[in-house]
Amino acid sequence: MADIILHHYPASPFSEKVRLILGYKGLAWKSVIVPSIAPKPDVVALTGGYRKTPFLQIGCDVYCDTALVAQVLEDIQPTPSLRSATQPEVATVLAQWADSTLFWAALGYSFQPKGAAGFFEGAPPEAAAAFAQDRAAMSAGMTRLRPGDAATAYRGYLQRLEGMLGLSTYLLGAQPCIADFSAYHGLWFTRTCTPALASVFAPFPHVTAWMDRMAAIGHGSMEKMKSQQAIELCANAAAPAALPTGAFVDDHGIALGSQVSVSAESFGQEPTTGELVAATADRFILRRTDERAGLVHVHFPRIGFVLRKAER
Repeated sequence: MADIILHHYPASPFSEKVRLILGYKGLAWKSVIVPSIAPKPDVVALTGGYRKTPFLQIGCDVYCDTALVAQVLEDIQPTPSLRSATQPEVATVLAQWADSTLFWAALGYSFQPKGAAGFFEGAPPEAAAAFAQDRAAMSAGMTRLRPGDAATAYRGYLQRLEGMLGLSTYLLGAQPCIADFSAYHGLWFTRTCTPALASVFAPFPHVTAWMDRMAAIGHGSMEKMKSQQAIELCANAAAPAALPTGAFVDDHGIALGSQVSVSAESFGQEPTTGELVAATADRFILRRTDERAGLVHVHFPRIGFVLRKAER
């Protein structure tokens, strides 16, 4: 199998989710560090526009959004599984809640002035302004929780997790599942990247012990790779992976072979444009050609993304 390449940066919460999944599954992977803010020319060469972090590359196939990345890694290495042994559907719904509602409460709490000051400590003054401007552009049109409201929500959600973790070692049983990895990464950001605010966990000993167990999973076997090497690897790949065999699911009246764009529903709405070559029950695949990366198949989950005919 071609190398598993994760494009990420150290302080990215969603990247930590995937790094832990790679560690849990014992997979070897290559690490490409991407910029935390635009411009990201090497990212766009592979994704065609999508610039959220992280994304996964295998040959000339690029997988966007960690929900889809988790599915791909599960297919590559089915054991240990990310599926809950007893409540797989509940785990999927809980993971989606954690990746959205819980995550934004965690970020809103963590980026209050005290947390932001710690996060940017030692960086030049203009770094914080550039980061804030970049994220404002990515969240245009979103309703973001103010720090006080985020703190209220965050503590409430932690209390609910505390109750669940008082009943079992992990959220839904004796082994971690996708719900654990999704719930962990926003809390990891508070604890690791804004430690001055980590006292929020003090009233929740079961959550704290669970976070220690999750952190102990580690990141597996990683080797560094430069972004230009990843682009060259894509350009030199023999062919994309075989298209999925699932039936064509047409909810948009858009035929396969059409020029389309795919963008996130809310945060980070930069579109990727290409030829629609697959639309199954759970994903879209776009074929595009880049002058540097060559032929690329870019994969998106259907949930959380919007498909449109490309504007001429």
